[in-house]
Amino acid sequence: MCGRYTLYKNTEYLFRRFGIGDVDISVSENFNVSPGQKMPVITYAKSGNRQIEFMQWGISPDWSGGNKTPPKLINARGETIFDKPLWSRLIKTSRCLVPADGFYEWKKTGFGTKTQKLPFYIHPLEMDLFSFAGVCKTSYYEGFETSKTYSIITTEPNKEMADIHNRMPVILDQKEESLWLDVSKNNSVEIQTMINPYENNGLEIYKVGNDVNHPANNGRNLILRINS
Repeated sequence: MCGRYTLYKNTEYLFRRFGIGDVDISVSENFNVSPGQKMPVITYAKSGNRQIEFMQWGISPDWSGGNKTPPKLINARGETIFDKPLWSRLIKTSRCLVPADGFYEWKKTGFGTKTQKLPFYIHPLEMDLFSFAGVCKTSYYEGFETSKTYSIITTEPNKEMADIHNRMPVILDQKEESLWLDVSKNNSVEIQTMINPYENNGLEIYKVGNDVNHPANNGRNLILRINS
């Protein structure tokens, strides 16, 4: 799965990397993006140009109904995404890019009462700013928009990630980003070709401190390498 990530590049660099026009928006650096937070995602505007929107991380399923605290689905499983009604609809009509410069994952170690989870920071070696494949959902009540939310697509791990966790987020190649955003292209076979593990030997993975375990902590120290 993908339950935490970082986005700390400055706004100007972010906009230039993703081809966003001149808009009066500022994106604050975040070294511990957690479920429920509002973060920037990239979509296509009606004009056909890329735009940035702030959405909350975690989509409520259709069956949540009137629950006061409906579950929030922060990830969608890529291998079965066309088999589930909610995800099948969103993957065809509401795809987005989720900008990031890295993500965290926890590795389980030990046995029984001595089990612990060790946090690691992961990022592509060849990209300092990239995008996760995402889907988004706009909710309405009596015809009025009430919320915009997003979820990150996950897949099987590549060689390096397999030692840490059995899932990883889908990291798009820069060439794939426009295709992912273009919902006029909704052929399931074409979409599925982009839902793959990142290339083997393409990630840097290193252990970080336990401060990242607490969502309230947010600072550059969270991504500092520590000795194993």
